[in-house]
Amino acid sequence: MATTDIGPRNPAIKAGEAGFDYVDKRTGAKTGFKWFLFRNIPAETSWFQTLGFTAMALFGMQAITGIILAMYYKPDPNSAYQSIDTITNEVTWGWLVRGMHKWGASAMIVVVFLHLGRVFFFGSYKYPRELTWVTGALLLILTMFMGLTGYLLVWDQKAYWATVVAVNITASAPILGPYVADILRAGPEFGPETLSRFYSIHMLVIPGAMATFIGLHLFLISKLGIAEPPYSKRRLAIERAEDEARRAAERERLPYGRRPVPPVAPRPSRPEPVKAEERS
Repeated sequence: MATTDIGPRNPAIKAGEAGFDYVDKRTGAKTGFKWFLFRNIPAETSWFQTLGFTAMALFGMQAITGIILAMYYKPDPNSAYQSIDTITNEVTWGWLVRGMHKWGASAMIVVVFLHLGRVFFFGSYKYPRELTWVTGALLLILTMFMGLTGYLLVWDQKAYWATVVAVNITASAPILGPYVADILRAGPEFGPETLSRFYSIHMLVIPGAMATFIGLHLFLISKLGIAEPPYSKRRLAIERAEDEARRAAERERLPYGRRPVPPVAPRPSRPEPVKAEERS
């Protein structure tokens, strides 16, 4: 028994436990949290496996700073650049929030690429984690689109012409390319509607899609677990045992996986019956 268990309990702690029990009895949240948070992971898990959490933390930071910036930003061609200048130079801590949002977007793209490379080189996309890989690849595409749509919101010459080039490249894609380019431009040409279209996609469509796929990605990771590193001692021991079994099978000239049949001892021959003449 700990010393904290002796004497009257803190009323705040008692109220917190009562509230948690109230919610748990009606929702089963305790079981859900245990299933999601508490699980066994490979013993040789390294810092490389934390890149996914880093990307998710950066997404959370982008969401918070983006909400703050949206309170001051004006998605209008005549006042968009001026509103960003106001955020940077006049709003309290505005330069910090904008800097975190700007550099956080670049950091998120880099971390997502590193995470995808780690999954590829570790072989974490193999059975049974194919869908985890697919959802991660879709999150990479959405992250790239998030950076593209946010780049135009500054609405200066560099952002405008860089977006024109990116949309023209999209239009050159076969079949769906021209339609996607028309949706992004809000018409056949760039205009004032393009900025509001990019703003709505950047603030509503892509964050909603990313939140959905992040939830699905986390569910699959929780259900299937984390793949072992390629240098895992346990995996190396299994591969070594399989290799030895394959070599033994080749020596016995038997198909892989088939055990050699032990030699059968010869049965003793039955004595022949004695004939009547021999008895007499």
